[in-house]
Amino acid sequence: MNLRFSLLVGLMACVPAMGAQPDRPISLHPDNPHYFLFRGKPAVLITSGEHYGAVLNLDFDHGPYLDELKSHGFNLTRTFSGNYAEEWGEGWNTLNPAPNRYVAPWARSGTPGYADGGNKFDLSRWDEKYFTRLKGFLAEAGKRGIVVELSLFCVFYEDKQWELSPMNARNNVNDIGKSGRLHVFDESDPAMMKMQEELVRKIVGEVREFDNVYFEVCNEPYFAEGPAMGKPWNDRIIRAIRQVDEQHLIALNVANGSSKVEKMHEGISIFNFHYCRPPDAVGMNYRHGKVIAFDETGFQGPKRDAYRREAWDFLMAGGAVYSNLDWSFTAESEAGRGKGAEERLGPNDPELRPQLAHLKRFIESFDFVKMKPENGIIKGGVPKGATCRALAEPGRQYAVYVNGGSDAALQIDLPAGEYSVDWVNTKTGKTDKHEQVKHAGGTATLRSPQYELDVALAIRRR
Repeated sequence: MNLRFSLLVGLMACVPAMGAQPDRPISLHPDNPHYFLFRGKPAVLITSGEHYGAVLNLDFDHGPYLDELKSHGFNLTRTFSGNYAEEWGEGWNTLNPAPNRYVAPWARSGTPGYADGGNKFDLSRWDEKYFTRLKGFLAEAGKRGIVVELSLFCVFYEDKQWELSPMNARNNVNDIGKSGRLHVFDESDPAMMKMQEELVRKIVGEVREFDNVYFEVCNEPYFAEGPAMGKPWNDRIIRAIRQVDEQHLIALNVANGSSKVEKMHEGISIFNFHYCRPPDAVGMNYRHGKVIAFDETGFQGPKRDAYRREAWDFLMAGGAVYSNLDWSFTAESEAGRGKGAEERLGPNDPELRPQLAHLKRFIESFDFVKMKPENGIIKGGVPKGATCRALAEPGRQYAVYVNGGSDAALQIDLPAGEYSVDWVNTKTGKTDKHEQVKHAGGTATLRSPQYELDVALAIRRR
């Protein structure tokens, strides 16, 4: 009897539970949609990634790149779909493939004449090698726990980028795209619009099996007559996505800096902002109950301090994504040690990566889904010229960030109780000061150790 029972238990263990489902794609957390749910766990997405050419640039070996992200615990990368390429930056810009090393969703024709070498594109045929490479990238990222933001389109800032696009009639055999770059996203060309919708349905259909991808409609649509928020083009692309896939998240790039979203596009779950410092966009749009993302950094020089500080500021304001644009990842140095990029563009300092990893671990050390911005608990003691932000589940857990100064005596409103207090070094991730505090209620004064530029504080009720 015991043997038969043991065999039955063993057989049952091999059968999937009734109603069991495969991993759902990354989603908004049901208890707090300002954050993500990924593979059953709450998530923020933090990374320091390459310039979006990992798939379309055949010279970029994504294995070492993804390994480098994983080594720091990063869980995001951003990539462009392949209908846009760039002409500047040589080897240090991954969106600038070498001649004949650019792969797009469409197959090449038998007709020579593509602007950057090789044959023109045939927009009526797909290039299966491209989709194999795209899916391979998603699979390898997924093995490492990395989410991929797949940007479907990008505006053409100048004629130089348009001259390289397969959607330009000069580069395809289908006579599509004769009206020029300023009319790519205004629905004035029915053939262009039909082709774009077919492209979206094809890409989304090919990758819908992956749980580690979400879609951005268009990169920086507020430039060059692009499809900025409110344009009907966005609705058509979102509709094309949903015709194929009803589950994966969709992001909309709202603005450079900060902007208030008055009316949401249906289906949007993530608001992307570039160069969002200070992080005013979070407070402006928190009421919508969506993820707010700092989706591209730059133009503060090549050193790490400015980017570390803006990352902490944004996450501690209530944001859920910090995607640093790291120019040290190149087709010659996929592990991120390249030094060729122009210093004005942004960081190429590999030592920034461990510092961003400390931020990720700090946030993840809390039950952050239960927290929200609570700057009002800071009653005083912020150093002159500094700012202070707090996330809190009042009475239980508090995450505080001081940006500026060298020491602080923060006056924080805390209920009565016993608390564990840790001052965390944002550069090393180590606790520089720990104390146990028994508090009678009201304002508690917590004094920091000496620090340089910024410091974090963790308060947990015992």
